[in-house]
Amino acid sequence: MAEPAGMKPKRILVTGGTGLVGRAIEKVVADGEGRPDEEWIFVCSKDADLTNAAETRALYEKHRPTHVIHLAALVGGLFKNIKYNLDFWRRNVHINDNVLHSAYEFGVQKVVSCLSTCIFPDKTTYPIDETMIHNGPPHSSNFGYSYAKRMIDVQNRGYFEQHGCRFTAVIPTNVFGPHDNYNIEDGHVLPGLIHKVYLAKKNGTALTVWGTGKPRRQFIYSLDLARLFLWVLREYDEVEPIILSVGEEDEVSIREAAESVVEAMDFKGELIFDTTKSDGQFKKTASNGKLRRCLPDFQFTPFKQAVKETCDWFKVHYDIARK
Repeated sequence: MAEPAGMKPKRILVTGGTGLVGRAIEKVVADGEGRPDEEWIFVCSKDADLTNAAETRALYEKHRPTHVIHLAALVGGLFKNIKYNLDFWRRNVHINDNVLHSAYEFGVQKVVSCLSTCIFPDKTTYPIDETMIHNGPPHSSNFGYSYAKRMIDVQNRGYFEQHGCRFTAVIPTNVFGPHDNYNIEDGHVLPGLIHKVYLAKKNGTALTVWGTGKPRRQFIYSLDLARLFLWVLREYDEVEPIILSVGEEDEVSIREAAESVVEAMDFKGELIFDTTKSDGQFKKTASNGKLRRCLPDFQFTPFKQAVKETCDWFKVHYDIARK
């Protein structure tokens, strides 16, 4: 702490560093997006239990970060959330409070935390933007996780108003890519589809997709999100969160997503939609207007190309992929 910040390099601590987004940031940094004055430190739950204040402090003591990207969270699919809302609330509130308070105590210059579109009000108008986060309760199925994530925004404002801290947050839409969780029961829609197509092709069976295939989602490739995280860390100066997403015009139906995976995997079998299964929310369209105003020239990877790269990764790493 003795030297002025400008004299020594940035030490960037990434919590949740072995997850989908952490691995993507690690890859883009290694592939040339990192800068000579940046030292990157990726940590996971094996390095510290972030629900424990003393362990979190010890992690900061050890690494002395100047910047933090906070990705760590207790996450789970729909049915796990419904069953354990209290656990999701408590664990995530503890993690977030420990990470942010240690950042304040150790004089960290900037923290960028990761929120989720599930934090938005259940009853709302579309497209959703950054000003609407607190305009009503989130969907009841995962209220514990959603409210815990919302509280990061509340804390960021508190640390700014009371202590002048530059803590902010990003809100990505549906992230996918290498190192995802490909669990069919408990994972998200796209990695679940990739695993299903892989198995259907291997076993010579039909591909059954739950629901009608009509709901629409904005998918963002983890490597694109990683490049945007670097921009937020280096350039974005607001405490208010920013939505990181492809545009409304790039929203994709579940049917189109399934067909893209089928094409990428060269699956020749039958595609069946099981309409006895529920569809979930029809859409949760988010506006990327703020991002476009800040960064008009950013190029997203085309959806089909990103799906192909993700499927190729999954096929090669099937034995080690989370599933």
